[in-house]
Amino acid sequence: MLDQSMKVDLEVASTFFRDDSGTIHCADALGFLNSLSTNVADIVFLDPPFNLGKKYGEHSKADDLAPENEYEEFIQGVLTESIRVLKPGGAFYLYHIPQWAIRFASFLSKDLDFRQWIAISMKNGFARPGYLYPAHYALLYFSKGDPNVFNRPKIPTTKCRHCDGYIKDYGGYVKYVEDGINLSDVWDDLSPVRHAKTKNRPSNELPIDLLRRVVQISGYRGGLLIDPFVGSGTSIIAAKETEMVFLANDRDETACQISKNRYLNHIGN
Repeated sequence: MLDQSMKVDLEVASTFFRDDSGTIHCADALGFLNSLSTNVADIVFLDPPFNLGKKYGEHSKADDLAPENEYEEFIQGVLTESIRVLKPGGAFYLYHIPQWAIRFASFLSKDLDFRQWIAISMKNGFARPGYLYPAHYALLYFSKGDPNVFNRPKIPTTKCRHCDGYIKDYGGYVKYVEDGINLSDVWDDLSPVRHAKTKNRPSNELPIDLLRRVVQISGYRGGLLIDPFVGSGTSIIAAKETEMVFLANDRDETACQISKNRYLNHIGN
């Protein structure tokens, strides 16, 4: 349940939805973060627009195509406020494309401890002249000092769908992988949800298993997850499953409505 230290200044970030597990707000990401207390979040998760000219909800493609210096300044402002609201020992995650992730990793390293660059498989990327074929998104993982929580999840070993044998040769270590293998920093079994039949909005969305892993690594029952770019609500579903509380936000009212509906459907099932 949300306690007083987790409350949002409602004059700054208007409440779109509230229940005992968290709130969804409809405001600018910086305004939302500015309204929060210092040192309250156990996890801050950011999946901002990539500035690639994509259309999100009611906003035009031009809204996601700012001059690079303006975009960088905006995201750095969001990062600064995210660091402020993150409690000592808390975990910070940023999902982005590598060309921006490497810049923001340098910025974050001034105040946080780098822990992992996680590569998330990219399906159907577009080749750029003079570059190798892009095949991954970056999920940056930082902590504010030594992490309060760190769990290393196990995932099932990959088997051939025809013969049911292991895809990789584990040699004499087969007995050690029968119950799964330790999660590495290459997540090639996940990729953004793109198919219209399986996503909750026209834009791409993150797979629920990605957020489940984030929460499994760094979350705990009763902890607080903050997401200033909630999109279709994937993070709040993962938080609810783990009995974390959440403070979520999106500037687009359509995204807030999608997140609310998805959340209500989830807790109703």
